[in-house]
Amino acid sequence: MGGRIDVGDAELQEGAAVAVLVSENSNFSLSLAEEAELELALNEIRGGDFSDGRELLEELKGLANR
Repeated sequence: MGGRIDVGDAELQEGAAVAVLVSENSNFSLSLAEEAELELALNEIRGGDFSDGRELLEELKGLANR
């Protein structure tokens, strides 16, 4: 898939939870540092510290207009 997650025809709502399964034959792996970074990011999201897509676009537009 070239680094993409294909959800087919599914339409996901903002904030939808998804499970990503990786086959045992995959060469996908994370270093210990990457696992720690991912866990930190997940904890921030669980705590409400995140921007939704609309907020991100507005922030990017503001940066482009500087």
